[in-house]
Amino acid sequence: MTKDILLSIRGLQITEDSQQDTVEMISPGEYYFRNGKHYFLYEEAEEGKQEITKNIIKVSDDYMEVTKKGVVNVHMIFEKNKKNVTYYNTPFGSLLIGIDAYRVDVTQTPDEISAYVEYALEVNNEHLANCRIRMKARSRGEGEFHLM
Repeated sequence: MTKDILLSIRGLQITEDSQQDTVEMISPGEYYFRNGKHYFLYEEAEEGKQEITKNIIKVSDDYMEVTKKGVVNVHMIFEKNKKNVTYYNTPFGSLLIGIDAYRVDVTQTPDEISAYVEYALEVNNEHLANCRIRMKARSRGEGEFHLM
């Protein structure tokens, strides 16, 4: 995998009443491999805001970590069969979120790394939704790249 990548992320939330909310994005980014972990760095702009949010995704077997700094600030850890709690800080206030990941799969080829996570999301100690995240990183210039 080269340093310059394209990153595709798709998130899905399914609430108790079966409502689904999907978010998809593709962004250029940078890739690093250090101490047995894959690092993906990218920036995102939120609609109607000037400020940029800087993101770092770190993955290894059965583990994904997402750090956001900017408009929102959060450090989320997705560990297979472990519940992690953190604060999700927004311009409107902070939320206590719980992430109970029951599936974290990471696969890689020479030019692509994929991660798939399934987890239960809690807000203020109450179950909010069952969620899925699909992340795919590919070296830039390695053929077509699509939303998943």
